[in-house]
Amino acid sequence: MKIIVGLGNPEDKYKSVRHNLGFMAVDKLVSSIKYEVLWEDNKKFKSQIARVSPELLVAKPQTYMNNSGMAVKLLADYYKVSPADIVIIYDELDLPLGKIKVRLGGAAAGHHGVESIIDALGTDQFIRVRLGIGNLRTQSSEHKHAHVNAEKFVLEPFMHSEKAQVKHMIKQAIKLLHKIITTGKLN
Repeated sequence: MKIIVGLGNPEDKYKSVRHNLGFMAVDKLVSSIKYEVLWEDNKKFKSQIARVSPELLVAKPQTYMNNSGMAVKLLADYYKVSPADIVIIYDELDLPLGKIKVRLGGAAAGHHGVESIIDALGTDQFIRVRLGIGNLRTQSSEHKHAHVNAEKFVLEPFMHSEKAQVKHMIKQAIKLLHKIITTGKLN
């Protein structure tokens, strides 16, 4: 079994912000399934979950980004899923908008949701699909010297001029997720 987890924050006020790109991607993944799959609120797992098949569960933790590990751990323990069979999809400030990177393991690179998952699982050996949200402001040397408020930036909605690129990136991410699910290969 595989579990795909999109990271984000619950509440409508966060629905279209950069930090909810993981939620946006898994919403698109679930809606792309050829038969109807519905999200259900599951208090036991502190998540919204969509059972796609007996071998695939998709989740959106409702614990807020910084506590995502709590929900991921509950799911992993209940379904007895190894961390290597967990795919986390999330926004990455340090990648330019539209860039996607996939890898198994590694540091959290300052992403508090990923830090929470590493802490909860006790390992970094899960698959990450990192979706770039950075722009010229965040990629410049200013970001390195903390002149850009990262917490504020990730909670801003995408600009109108970025929406086509975001839509394309999500489409590419869905293709990657399908490949990971069907072949187990990361690239």
